[in-house]
Amino acid sequence: MNSDGRNKPFNKKKPPLERLAVKPGLEARAAAAKILAAVIDRKLPLDGALDHEHGNPAYKALRESDRALVRAILNSALRHLPRIDAAIASLLDSPLPEGARALHHVLAVGAAQILYLDVPDHSAVDLAVEQANQDPRNRRFAKLVNAILRRLGREKEKVLEDVAKISPMPAWFIDRLEKAYGKEAAAAIAESQLEPAAIDLTVKSDAAGWAARLNGEVLPTGGVRLAAFDGTIPSLEGFDQGEWWVQDAAASIPAKLLGDLSGKRVVDLCAAPGGKTAQLILAGGSVTAIDQSESRLKRLRSNLDRLALKAETLATDLVKYQPGEPFDAILLDAPCSSTGTTRRHPDVLWTKGPEDIAKLAGVQERLLRHALTLLKPGGTLVFSNCSLDPVEGEDVVSRILADTANVERVRIDAALWPGLEMAISPLGEFRTTPAMLRMPATVASGLDGFYAAVLRRLA
Repeated sequence: MNSDGRNKPFNKKKPPLERLAVKPGLEARAAAAKILAAVIDRKLPLDGALDHEHGNPAYKALRESDRALVRAILNSALRHLPRIDAAIASLLDSPLPEGARALHHVLAVGAAQILYLDVPDHSAVDLAVEQANQDPRNRRFAKLVNAILRRLGREKEKVLEDVAKISPMPAWFIDRLEKAYGKEAAAAIAESQLEPAAIDLTVKSDAAGWAARLNGEVLPTGGVRLAAFDGTIPSLEGFDQGEWWVQDAAASIPAKLLGDLSGKRVVDLCAAPGGKTAQLILAGGSVTAIDQSESRLKRLRSNLDRLALKAETLATDLVKYQPGEPFDAILLDAPCSSTGTTRRHPDVLWTKGPEDIAKLAGVQERLLRHALTLLKPGGTLVFSNCSLDPVEGEDVVSRILADTANVERVRIDAALWPGLEMAISPLGEFRTTPAMLRMPATVASGLDGFYAAVLRRLA
């Protein structure tokens, strides 16, 4: 009792400080498993989870070195998920219990490190077991986690060989690719998306000079592809002076299809973040940039300011937009499923599905039909998007050409695109895939999957 006669509160002995410490690297692995669950199970975009200001709280709490590890784990896990699932399943005597999703994600994070990252196996195994032990749902499976991941480490070469025949893309999407491109081309696309995207720059001028200064290669699109470097983009020569901007080679194609825009009134619909807007300005156009989001337009204006370029900007709903007079040229890079960008956004195929593609194709068609009403007779419109699925590209344009009397397709001349001739379809439309654009060994190959068609409004 205390001196005043009251009972003393029971005082447990405090555990030693080392027992309170978290194993180094555990928080990063736990964050990776949580974010993987959010992407796979709740269809939340990876970019949002990895946002430094508004992202997943477990991710934001990490040091930058641990954040980099989380990004590497997630990119590898999402790029290879069907193979990782098959590898784990091959070592299980029976499937994981129903509802064991949290356990699946712990195993997938561990397997991604062992099979595809330069992480010591013992570290990946030990931290996965610790994760299981700390989660009441998974504690009883801790020995299973240990056994499965240790076997993966011991049998890594054989496991990788066994799963290599499995497409790294989800079944629903590889089926669509095979119907659109054939099995061989679909397999090449699937394999090519395993490689991280290159860093491409669109330059204001002197592509050869900037390639030499920045250790890159000139692209068939007229841009520059960088070799690997350890710094940051803003640290590169020419960034502060606004001499170039980052833009995938495929994304730079649609604006180029409008040609010389000197003296023409041009509108860039769905314009943010502004790379294509900048191209249209440099081509000589008097450009209006439209986007539904004011916050995205704010980013566009900031990008144009760095480049010392000017455009009129307007935040509005495109389908309600009615200019005072029609435009000479229009670029409509429409919202889409983004399935052509899986090299840099490997979550896309896990957060989207066939129903999203169908819905977005309807949106694109509605936007394109309205955009054609904003075009002068004799004017040119380029319709594009970064989907690999013809439902969002060729099919949309085909329907419009079939029932719109005053619109025609302008065939793209493959001879004007040396190095990308294979991307021009028999109908004279652009169709790039990540398996195209083979480059010298010093730089990465490939480019985003893009579709683009040129339409003309008749008198």
